[in-house]
Amino acid sequence: MACRQILRNLSFTILRKQGLNRSVSYSRSIATVQRQKRDYLRWKTQATFVRTMFIQTQDTPNPNSLKFVPGVQVLESGTIDFPNPQSSACSPLAKLLFRIDGVKGVFFGPDFITVTKADDDLDWQLMKPDIYATIMDFFSSNLPILTDEQPSSDTAIHPDDDETVLMIKELLDTRIRPTVQEDGGDIVYMGFEDGIVKLKMQGSCTSCPSSVVTLKSGVQNMLQFYIPEVLGVEQVEDEVDDINKLEFEKLEKSLEEKAGKSPET
Repeated sequence: MACRQILRNLSFTILRKQGLNRSVSYSRSIATVQRQKRDYLRWKTQATFVRTMFIQTQDTPNPNSLKFVPGVQVLESGTIDFPNPQSSACSPLAKLLFRIDGVKGVFFGPDFITVTKADDDLDWQLMKPDIYATIMDFFSSNLPILTDEQPSSDTAIHPDDDETVLMIKELLDTRIRPTVQEDGGDIVYMGFEDGIVKLKMQGSCTSCPSSVVTLKSGVQNMLQFYIPEVLGVEQVEDEVDDINKLEFEKLEKSLEEKAGKSPET
């Protein structure tokens, strides 16, 4: 009886140890799989972070301009405007965005990209997927935003600036431009002559229906309040902008004439 009990106890002990060994081995297998899974997910997350980056869009006062916020730095400082494809030679990203049908203008800020479409008839819902894909693919390529040196700020201080110009530039930089940039645009200082401050609108402010109101009611009032020498504000357009506007008006007039001559059905 004693021998049988001893054999039974030994058998039970052996089986229990085998079970424990299987449990330990099984636990180790689970731990290995979980570790490998964590490593894979970590690698996958790092490899596809930019590809799956979350891009926010924000409306601007201009219905034809949309602000895209990729969640990463776009420019180290300042802003850059690309009003047409010809002006985008120094930026690979701007070039790619101009390849999208309907894109009229591109504007870069420190942490956002403003895209302006050609006209009201174009649907943002149809353009957004291509814009999202272009931005995500570009940031995953690690290419530089700009290939050439960034242009100097229009409000940079120059030795020949008088006291009034210095105050105008400081007020633009500290009070006016930050507010305008929040709406995806910018205001460029073009000069001060005979009491008139000449400014150029960029980004979402270009062709914005409320740009004149912004200049007169906002910018002009603030400049005149702090700087008595300022008599008014004038919006300036580049020669290229004037030519493009003139050609568009000619085309629009031609289409209207053709429509008027077409026989009624």
